[in-house]
Amino acid sequence: MAEGNFCDWSKLLGRAMMAVMFVLAGWGKIGGYGETQAYMESAGVPGALLPLVILVELGGGLAVLFGFLTRWAALLLALFTLVTAAMFHYVPDDQMQMINFMKNITIAGGFIILACAGGGRLSLDHIFWHKNK
Repeated sequence: MAEGNFCDWSKLLGRAMMAVMFVLAGWGKIGGYGETQAYMESAGVPGALLPLVILVELGGGLAVLFGFLTRWAALLLALFTLVTAAMFHYVPDDQMQMINFMKNITIAGGFIILACAGGGRLSLDHIFWHKNK
């Protein structure tokens, strides 16, 4: 397989693998709205922010999946993931929470790389903004 094709398909697969967690999490928060709002409030986060959280997770995840405004969506999700890591998972005395913290750091790193690389040729970004190239 030519390097160009390999990279194009790899970016598509990578975007899908990165997006699935956020799409499912955002969708799940809609179905469990009250429980999620209560959990956020127990952690000191205003429950009124839940619609924004759903928008970031579901909207950002779908944007990454389809490669729409990929660089911006990836940066937004990287920032969101770092903030949630710090707010919900940085518990030095709890090994499981620290594993989740490090996973979030790793996910954010992947999103930063995606922001640099862009969505690739198999993305809506390419269809909308590179028609003549």
